[in-house]
Amino acid sequence: MAETYRVGVIGRTGHGDYGHGVDEVWKEFPNTPIVAVADDNKMGLAAAATRLQVDRTYLDYRKMLDEVKPDIVAICPRWLDKHHEMAMEAARRGMHIFMEKPFCPTLAEADDIIATCERTHSRLAIAHPTRYSPRLQSARQLIEDGKIGKVLEYRGRGKEDQRGGGEDLWVLGTHVMDMIRALAGHPEWCFALVTQEGEPVTAKHVVQGNEGIGRLAGDAIRASYGLANGATAYFSSYRGAAGRPSRYALQIYGSRGVIEILEGTMPEVRYLGDPGWSPGRSGAKWQPVTTGGIDQPEPLTDPIFNSRHGLAVRDLLEAIEQQREPACGMYEARGATEMIVAVFESHRQRRPVPLPLVNRQDPLAMLG
Repeated sequence: MAETYRVGVIGRTGHGDYGHGVDEVWKEFPNTPIVAVADDNKMGLAAAATRLQVDRTYLDYRKMLDEVKPDIVAICPRWLDKHHEMAMEAARRGMHIFMEKPFCPTLAEADDIIATCERTHSRLAIAHPTRYSPRLQSARQLIEDGKIGKVLEYRGRGKEDQRGGGEDLWVLGTHVMDMIRALAGHPEWCFALVTQEGEPVTAKHVVQGNEGIGRLAGDAIRASYGLANGATAYFSSYRGAAGRPSRYALQIYGSRGVIEILEGTMPEVRYLGDPGWSPGRSGAKWQPVTTGGIDQPEPLTDPIFNSRHGLAVRDLLEAIEQQREPACGMYEARGATEMIVAVFESHRQRRPVPLPLVNRQDPLAMLG
Protein backbone atom coordinates (compact mmCIF):
# COMPACT_ATOMS: atom_id res chain seq x y z
CA MET A 1 0.00 0.00 0.00
CA ALA A 2 1.55 3.27 -1.15
CA GLU A 3 -0.86 5.50 0.75
CA THR A 4 0.20 6.92 4.12
CA TYR A 5 -2.39 7.18 6.89
CA ARG A 6 -1.68 9.51 9.81
CA VAL A 7 -2.97 8.06 13.09
CA GLY A 8 -4.25 9.90 16.13
CA VAL A 9 -4.43 7.85 19.34
CA ILE A 10 -7.02 8.40 22.08
CA GLY A 11 -6.47 6.82 25.48
CA ARG A 12 -7.96 7.32 28.96
CA THR A 13 -5.55 6.38 31.72
CA GLY A 14 -7.50 4.87 34.62
CA HIS A 15 -10.65 4.55 32.53
CA GLY A 16 -9.85 1.79 30.06
CA ASP A 17 -6.33 3.02 29.34
CA TYR A 18 -5.15 2.07 25.83
CA GLY A 19 -6.93 -1.24 25.46
CA HIS A 20 -5.09 -4.36 24.43
CA GLY A 21 -2.36 -2.75 22.34
CA VAL A 22 -4.73 -0.68 20.18
CA ASP A 23 -2.27 2.22 20.50
CA GLU A 24 0.94 0.40 19.56
CA VAL A 25 -0.20 -1.78 16.66
CA TRP A 26 0.32 1.10 14.21
CA LYS A 27 4.08 0.92 14.76
CA GLU A 28 4.00 -2.45 12.97
CA PHE A 29 3.16 -0.74 9.67
CA PRO A 30 5.46 1.64 7.75
CA ASN A 31 2.57 3.67 6.35
CA THR A 32 0.66 4.40 9.60
CA PRO A 33 2.73 6.96 11.54
CA ILE A 34 1.31 7.95 14.92
CA VAL A 35 1.22 11.74 14.78
CA ALA A 36 -0.46 12.63 18.10
CA VAL A 37 -1.91 11.18 21.29
CA ALA A 38 -4.68 12.43 23.58
CA ASP A 39 -5.36 11.46 27.19
CA ASP A 40 -7.17 13.48 29.88
CA ASN A 41 -4.70 12.19 32.50
CA LYS A 42 -1.45 14.20 32.47
CA MET A 43 0.77 11.40 33.78
CA GLY A 44 -0.81 8.86 31.46
CA LEU A 45 -0.42 11.25 28.54
CA ALA A 46 3.30 11.73 29.23
CA ALA A 47 3.83 7.98 29.48
CA ALA A 48 1.94 7.36 26.24
CA ALA A 49 3.95 10.04 24.41
CA THR A 50 7.16 8.31 25.46
CA ARG A 51 5.87 4.84 24.61
CA LEU A 52 4.54 5.89 21.21
CA GLN A 53 7.42 8.29 20.49
CA VAL A 54 5.23 11.25 19.57
CA ASP A 55 5.69 14.96 20.31
CA ARG A 56 2.17 16.25 19.88
CA THR A 57 0.09 15.57 22.99
CA TYR A 58 -3.38 16.72 24.00
CA LEU A 59 -5.49 16.56 27.14
CA ASP A 60 -8.58 17.17 24.98
CA TYR A 61 -8.95 14.67 22.15
CA ARG A 62 -11.30 16.97 20.25
CA LYS A 63 -8.57 19.57 20.03
CA MET A 64 -6.25 16.88 18.67
CA LEU A 65 -8.78 15.95 16.00
CA ASP A 66 -9.23 19.60 14.98
CA GLU A 67 -5.57 20.57 14.93
CA VAL A 68 -3.84 17.40 13.76
CA LYS A 69 -6.63 16.12 11.48
CA PRO A 70 -5.52 12.44 11.50
CA ASP A 71 -6.71 10.09 8.78
CA ILE A 72 -7.39 7.29 11.28
CA VAL A 73 -8.39 7.58 14.93
CA ALA A 74 -7.49 4.76 17.31
CA ILE A 75 -10.11 4.71 20.08
CA CYS A 76 -8.23 2.64 22.61
CA PRO A 77 -10.03 2.60 26.00
CA ARG A 78 -11.63 -0.68 27.06
CA TRP A 79 -14.27 1.25 28.98
CA LEU A 80 -17.52 1.74 27.09
CA ASP A 81 -18.79 5.02 28.47
CA LYS A 82 -17.00 7.32 25.97
CA HIS A 83 -17.00 5.07 22.90
CA HIS A 84 -20.08 6.69 21.36
CA GLU A 85 -18.84 10.20 22.01
CA MET A 86 -15.36 9.54 20.64
CA ALA A 87 -16.58 7.66 17.58
CA MET A 88 -19.10 10.38 16.78
CA GLU A 89 -16.47 13.12 17.00
CA ALA A 90 -14.17 11.22 14.64
CA ALA A 91 -16.92 10.20 12.23
CA ARG A 92 -18.36 13.73 12.01
CA ARG A 93 -14.96 14.84 10.79
CA GLY A 94 -14.85 12.06 8.18
CA MET A 95 -12.03 10.20 9.91
CA HIS A 96 -11.67 6.41 9.86
CA ILE A 97 -11.81 4.55 13.16
CA PHE A 98 -10.27 1.51 14.82
CA MET A 99 -11.97 0.88 18.16
CA GLU A 100 -11.40 -1.40 21.13
CA LYS A 101 -14.29 -3.71 21.94
CA PRO A 102 -17.09 -3.72 23.09
CA PHE A 103 -18.72 -1.33 20.61
CA CYS A 104 -21.09 0.76 22.78
CA PRO A 105 -23.66 0.21 25.58
CA THR A 106 -26.93 0.61 23.64
CA LEU A 107 -28.26 -0.07 20.18
CA ALA A 108 -29.41 3.55 19.93
CA GLU A 109 -25.76 4.64 20.24
CA ALA A 110 -24.69 1.99 17.72
CA ASP A 111 -27.33 3.21 15.27
CA ASP A 112 -26.14 6.78 15.79
CA ILE A 113 -22.51 5.93 15.05
CA ILE A 114 -23.43 3.93 11.95
CA ALA A 115 -25.66 6.68 10.55
CA THR A 116 -22.86 9.22 10.94
CA CYS A 117 -20.22 6.94 9.40
CA GLU A 118 -22.53 6.26 6.47
CA ARG A 119 -23.04 9.97 5.93
CA THR A 120 -19.32 10.87 6.05
CA HIS A 121 -18.02 7.63 4.46
CA SER A 122 -15.89 6.85 7.52
CA ARG A 123 -14.72 3.25 7.85
CA LEU A 124 -14.95 1.76 11.35
CA ALA A 125 -13.38 -1.51 12.45
CA ILE A 126 -13.77 -3.16 15.85
CA ALA A 127 -11.01 -5.06 17.70
CA HIS A 128 -12.36 -8.61 17.55
CA PRO A 129 -9.09 -10.38 16.60
CA THR A 130 -10.59 -13.80 15.92
CA ARG A 131 -12.78 -12.42 13.12
CA TYR A 132 -9.64 -11.65 11.09
CA SER A 133 -7.90 -14.95 11.84
CA PRO A 134 -7.11 -17.36 8.99
CA ARG A 135 -7.68 -20.18 11.47
CA LEU A 136 -11.30 -19.09 11.79
CA GLN A 137 -11.47 -19.53 8.02
CA SER A 138 -10.01 -23.03 8.46
CA ALA A 139 -12.77 -23.87 10.94
CA ARG A 140 -15.39 -22.52 8.54
CA GLN A 141 -13.96 -24.67 5.75
CA LEU A 142 -14.15 -27.79 7.92
CA ILE A 143 -17.82 -27.04 8.56
CA GLU A 144 -18.51 -26.41 4.87
CA ASP A 145 -16.69 -29.63 3.95
CA GLY A 146 -18.98 -31.58 6.28
CA LYS A 147 -16.24 -32.69 8.68
CA ILE A 148 -18.61 -32.36 11.65
CA GLY A 149 -21.73 -33.22 9.65
CA LYS A 150 -24.91 -31.21 10.17
CA VAL A 151 -24.27 -28.34 12.61
CA LEU A 152 -26.57 -28.68 15.62
CA GLU A 153 -25.28 -26.36 18.34
CA TYR A 154 -22.88 -23.51 19.05
CA ARG A 155 -21.83 -23.29 22.70
CA GLY A 156 -19.96 -20.29 24.07
CA ARG A 157 -18.84 -19.29 27.55
CA GLY A 158 -17.02 -16.37 29.11
CA LYS A 159 -14.15 -16.59 31.58
CA GLU A 160 -16.58 -16.91 34.51
CA ASP A 161 -14.19 -15.28 36.98
CA GLN A 162 -15.21 -12.45 39.32
CA ARG A 163 -16.82 -10.80 36.29
CA GLY A 164 -19.06 -13.80 35.62
CA GLY A 165 -22.62 -13.07 34.58
CA GLY A 166 -23.56 -9.74 33.04
CA GLU A 167 -20.08 -8.22 33.06
CA ASP A 168 -18.60 -11.33 31.47
CA LEU A 169 -21.30 -11.16 28.80
CA TRP A 170 -20.28 -7.63 27.87
CA VAL A 171 -16.49 -7.78 28.23
CA LEU A 172 -15.74 -11.25 26.82
CA GLY A 173 -19.07 -12.35 25.42
CA THR A 174 -18.65 -9.77 22.66
CA HIS A 175 -15.84 -11.96 21.23
CA VAL A 176 -17.96 -15.11 21.46
CA MET A 177 -20.97 -13.42 19.86
CA ASP A 178 -18.80 -12.21 17.01
CA MET A 179 -17.44 -15.72 16.44
CA ILE A 180 -20.98 -17.11 16.31
CA ARG A 181 -22.00 -14.45 13.80
CA ALA A 182 -18.88 -15.05 11.70
CA LEU A 183 -19.75 -18.73 11.29
CA ALA A 184 -23.55 -18.78 11.45
CA GLY A 185 -24.79 -15.27 10.66
CA HIS A 186 -27.05 -13.10 12.77
CA PRO A 187 -29.56 -14.99 14.97
CA GLU A 188 -33.29 -14.74 14.38
CA TRP A 189 -34.33 -14.72 18.05
CA CYS A 190 -32.99 -14.75 21.62
CA PHE A 191 -34.44 -16.30 24.77
CA ALA A 192 -32.59 -15.63 28.02
CA LEU A 193 -32.74 -15.57 31.80
CA VAL A 194 -30.59 -13.34 34.00
CA THR A 195 -30.36 -14.16 37.71
CA GLN A 196 -28.68 -12.79 40.84
CA GLU A 197 -28.01 -15.38 43.56
CA GLY A 198 -30.63 -17.59 41.94
CA GLU A 199 -33.31 -14.89 41.77
CA PRO A 200 -34.49 -13.45 38.43
CA VAL A 201 -33.13 -9.92 38.30
CA THR A 202 -35.46 -6.93 38.73
CA ALA A 203 -34.83 -3.21 39.06
CA LYS A 204 -33.49 -3.71 42.60
CA HIS A 205 -30.57 -5.73 41.22
CA VAL A 206 -29.43 -3.15 38.67
CA VAL A 207 -26.11 -1.45 39.48
CA GLN A 208 -23.55 0.66 37.65
CA GLY A 209 -21.22 -1.83 36.04
CA ASN A 210 -17.44 -1.80 35.87
CA GLU A 211 -15.50 -0.64 32.81
CA GLY A 212 -18.05 2.06 31.97
CA ILE A 213 -20.66 -0.51 30.98
CA GLY A 214 -23.44 1.49 32.58
CA ARG A 215 -26.46 -0.34 34.00
CA LEU A 216 -25.65 -3.96 34.74
CA ALA A 217 -27.26 -6.91 36.51
CA GLY A 218 -26.84 -10.61 37.04
CA ASP A 219 -24.25 -13.05 38.33
CA ALA A 220 -25.55 -15.76 35.99
CA ILE A 221 -26.52 -15.59 32.32
CA ARG A 222 -28.31 -18.31 30.36
CA ALA A 223 -29.09 -17.40 26.76
CA SER A 224 -30.11 -19.27 23.62
CA TYR A 225 -30.30 -18.01 20.06
CA GLY A 226 -32.14 -19.40 17.04
CA LEU A 227 -30.04 -19.47 13.89
CA ALA A 228 -31.21 -19.39 10.28
CA ASN A 229 -29.64 -22.78 9.51
CA GLY A 230 -31.79 -24.48 12.16
CA ALA A 231 -29.02 -24.78 14.75
CA THR A 232 -29.17 -23.19 18.20
CA ALA A 233 -26.45 -21.10 19.82
CA TYR A 234 -25.97 -20.89 23.58
CA PHE A 235 -24.05 -18.53 25.84
CA SER A 236 -23.72 -19.00 29.58
CA SER A 237 -21.65 -17.41 32.32
CA TYR A 238 -21.70 -17.99 36.08
CA ARG A 239 -19.68 -15.82 38.44
CA GLY A 240 -16.92 -17.72 40.21
CA ALA A 241 -17.33 -20.87 38.12
CA ALA A 242 -14.08 -20.51 36.14
CA GLY A 243 -12.40 -23.70 35.00
CA ARG A 244 -8.69 -24.54 34.78
CA PRO A 245 -8.02 -24.50 31.89
CA SER A 246 -10.59 -21.88 31.03
CA ARG A 247 -13.81 -22.77 29.20
CA TYR A 248 -13.72 -19.36 27.49
CA ALA A 249 -14.19 -20.50 23.89
CA LEU A 250 -16.72 -21.40 21.22
CA GLN A 251 -17.54 -25.02 20.48
CA ILE A 252 -19.50 -26.09 17.41
CA TYR A 253 -21.30 -29.43 17.73
CA GLY A 254 -22.32 -31.37 14.63
CA SER A 255 -23.80 -34.76 13.86
CA ARG A 256 -20.31 -36.14 13.15
CA GLY A 257 -18.02 -34.23 15.48
CA VAL A 258 -16.98 -31.05 17.28
CA ILE A 259 -14.80 -28.01 16.56
CA GLU A 260 -13.45 -25.82 19.36
CA ILE A 261 -12.15 -22.27 18.76
CA LEU A 262 -10.39 -20.17 21.36
CA GLU A 263 -10.17 -16.39 21.01
CA GLY A 264 -7.22 -14.60 19.37
CA THR A 265 -5.44 -13.75 16.13
CA MET A 266 -4.06 -17.28 15.69
CA PRO A 267 -6.17 -19.10 18.29
CA GLU A 268 -5.99 -22.72 19.23
CA VAL A 269 -8.50 -24.61 17.09
CA ARG A 270 -9.24 -28.29 17.67
CA TYR A 271 -11.28 -30.96 15.88
CA LEU A 272 -12.93 -34.02 17.39
CA GLY A 273 -14.19 -36.54 14.86
CA ASP A 274 -16.66 -38.17 17.23
CA PRO A 275 -20.44 -38.29 16.55
CA GLY A 276 -21.02 -39.08 20.24
CA TRP A 277 -19.05 -36.00 21.42
CA SER A 278 -17.44 -38.26 24.03
CA PRO A 279 -13.81 -39.21 23.33
CA GLY A 280 -13.73 -41.25 26.50
CA ARG A 281 -16.34 -43.62 25.04
CA SER A 282 -15.35 -43.55 21.39
CA GLY A 283 -11.58 -43.46 21.67
CA ALA A 284 -11.44 -40.48 19.32
CA LYS A 285 -8.89 -37.80 20.10
CA TRP A 286 -8.88 -34.04 19.77
CA GLN A 287 -6.64 -32.94 16.88
CA PRO A 288 -5.17 -29.48 16.32
CA VAL A 289 -6.30 -27.47 13.32
CA THR A 290 -4.02 -25.01 11.51
CA THR A 291 -4.38 -23.16 8.24
CA GLY A 292 -2.68 -26.23 6.75
CA GLY A 293 -5.48 -28.54 7.89
CA ILE A 294 -6.17 -31.08 10.62
CA ASP A 295 -3.07 -32.17 12.53
CA GLN A 296 -0.77 -30.28 10.16
CA PRO A 297 2.05 -27.84 10.98
CA GLU A 298 1.18 -24.16 10.68
CA PRO A 299 2.49 -22.88 7.31
CA LEU A 300 1.93 -19.16 8.08
CA THR A 301 5.04 -17.67 9.63
CA ASP A 302 4.78 -13.93 8.90
CA PRO A 303 5.14 -11.88 12.16
CA ILE A 304 1.77 -10.25 11.52
CA PHE A 305 0.09 -13.49 12.62
CA ASN A 306 1.63 -13.03 16.08
CA SER A 307 0.19 -9.53 16.40
CA ARG A 308 -3.12 -9.19 18.26
CA HIS A 309 -4.40 -6.44 15.97
CA GLY A 310 -2.09 -6.55 12.95
CA LEU A 311 -4.53 -8.43 10.72
CA ALA A 312 -7.35 -6.09 11.73
CA VAL A 313 -5.35 -2.99 10.88
CA ARG A 314 -4.21 -4.45 7.57
CA ASP A 315 -7.83 -5.22 6.71
CA LEU A 316 -8.95 -1.71 7.70
CA LEU A 317 -6.31 -0.13 5.47
CA GLU A 318 -7.37 -2.34 2.56
CA ALA A 319 -11.03 -1.53 3.24
CA ILE A 320 -10.26 2.20 3.07
CA GLU A 321 -8.41 1.84 -0.22
CA GLN A 322 -10.96 -0.53 -1.73
CA GLN A 323 -13.93 1.47 -0.42
CA ARG A 324 -15.49 -1.58 1.22
CA GLU A 325 -16.62 -2.55 4.69
CA PRO A 326 -13.92 -3.93 7.01
CA ALA A 327 -14.20 -7.63 7.80
CA CYS A 328 -15.39 -6.72 11.28
CA GLY A 329 -16.88 -3.31 10.65
CA MET A 330 -19.58 -1.26 12.30
CA TYR A 331 -22.48 -3.47 11.20
CA GLU A 332 -20.75 -6.55 12.59
CA ALA A 333 -19.96 -4.66 15.80
CA ARG A 334 -23.60 -3.67 16.16
CA GLY A 335 -24.65 -7.27 15.52
CA ALA A 336 -22.51 -8.58 18.41
CA THR A 337 -23.84 -5.79 20.63
CA GLU A 338 -27.42 -6.69 19.68
CA MET A 339 -26.86 -10.30 20.76
CA ILE A 340 -25.70 -9.01 24.17
CA VAL A 341 -28.51 -6.49 24.62
CA ALA A 342 -31.05 -9.11 23.51
CA VAL A 343 -30.22 -11.16 26.63
CA PHE A 344 -31.50 -8.38 28.88
CA GLU A 345 -34.42 -7.53 26.58
CA SER A 346 -35.59 -11.15 26.53
CA HIS A 347 -35.28 -11.33 30.31
CA ARG A 348 -37.26 -8.09 30.64
CA GLN A 349 -40.05 -9.36 28.40
CA ARG A 350 -39.90 -12.90 29.81
CA ARG A 351 -40.16 -14.40 26.37
CA PRO A 352 -38.11 -14.98 23.20
CA VAL A 353 -37.51 -11.73 21.33
CA PRO A 354 -37.06 -11.49 17.55
CA LEU A 355 -33.91 -9.96 16.09
CA PRO A 356 -33.26 -7.27 15.10
CA LEU A 357 -34.64 -5.79 18.30
CA VAL A 358 -37.43 -3.24 18.14
CA ASN A 359 -36.31 -1.68 21.42
CA ARG A 360 -33.09 0.26 20.80
CA GLN A 361 -32.79 1.59 24.39
CA ASP A 362 -31.30 0.01 27.50
CA PRO A 363 -33.59 -2.84 28.67
CA LEU A 364 -32.22 -2.64 32.22
CA ALA A 365 -33.57 0.91 32.50
CA MET A 366 -37.06 -0.51 31.88
CA LEU A 367 -37.06 -3.39 34.37
CA GLY A 368 -39.97 -3.49 36.82
